[in-house]
Amino acid sequence: MTDQLILEQQDEAGRAAIWRARRSTRTYRGRAGFTLLLAAVTFLVVAASAQHIGGYAVSQGVSSLIAALPGIVAAIAAAFVLGMAASAFLKSLAASRNDDVYAARALGDEASTRSWKALAWIGALMIVTGGAWFMVVNDAAVSRTFFDLALIRDSVGKVLRAFGTNILIFSVSAVFILAWALVIALARTLPGAAGRPLRVLAIAYGDLFRGLPAIITIYLIGFGLPLTNLPFLSDLSTTSYAIIALTLTYGAYTSEIYRAGIEGVHHSQVAAARSLGLSHAKTMRYVVVPLAMRNIIPPLMNNCISLQKDTALVAIIGAIDAFNQAKIIAANNFNLSAVTTVAILFIAVTIPQARIVDKLSERDRRRMRAGG
Repeated sequence: MTDQLILEQQDEAGRAAIWRARRSTRTYRGRAGFTLLLAAVTFLVVAASAQHIGGYAVSQGVSSLIAALPGIVAAIAAAFVLGMAASAFLKSLAASRNDDVYAARALGDEASTRSWKALAWIGALMIVTGGAWFMVVNDAAVSRTFFDLALIRDSVGKVLRAFGTNILIFSVSAVFILAWALVIALARTLPGAAGRPLRVLAIAYGDLFRGLPAIITIYLIGFGLPLTNLPFLSDLSTTSYAIIALTLTYGAYTSEIYRAGIEGVHHSQVAAARSLGLSHAKTMRYVVVPLAMRNIIPPLMNNCISLQKDTALVAIIGAIDAFNQAKIIAANNFNLSAVTTVAILFIAVTIPQARIVDKLSERDRRRMRAGG
């Protein structure tokens, strides 16, 4: 009789433990249900918005297929999110009905993960939809001001030809900057008392041109040098003045990148080179600078991206670059769509450079993790 009582007590304790475990199991049913409701509303909003905005695009002369394509993509994305939210809700229901505690917990965790993914996608879709509505409200005032397709088509040829000036300034300046900045960085790292005067000059140069806004430097050089009547310097083109100004400005920033790379080389490398009889100049040329370059390529590429964008500042001295050409077109048409064309061109040039920087940075991280 005592043994039977003990067995009954053990069974009751086991059932109580299972009940407590079931109570502590989170199925996330409420969150999944809310996500499903929100996903359904998002699908309806996206579908209605796509139809309305597509109709406006057709009224602006866009072909029906092209106008419908963004809406189709958005509707497919909204349907995908709705399916994800429905799957999360079904998982939560299965978790609440499953008698196996461990299986219920696994289903609940999966429902929670899918709910959060669906909520993230819902947020992204609503932001994109809100941006699309912003383009077409108030009789599409924003779209007509910044994205007049007829004006973009008419101006793209002139803007592209003027954009060649930006590319020329960028290409020539980048070469000069890399060489000039290395000279400044080497002067900044000269050792001993003999190198102090050049170090002081390099520091003063860096402080001066890092403190000056680029647009002021361009203005002073572009309008100041012609007033000096100096031989050669006062007769240069506006493009040449822009190249000089950008070289001086970005040379200061790039020299600091070089210096960081040079000082990042371990002192044992310098000591080993000097112990082999190499002079300071040869040590820098054959050992330190090559090693430093491995670590500074990503920040150098970032500087190139900034330089590419700042070529638009040369418009202040009258250079007919893409931005200046776009301003002329905008003033003649009382519309900024030509400036939008310039913005698209700069983005098209800048994004590949940014991706290259990301790949180089990732490569350096992998090499550091591997101990290379």
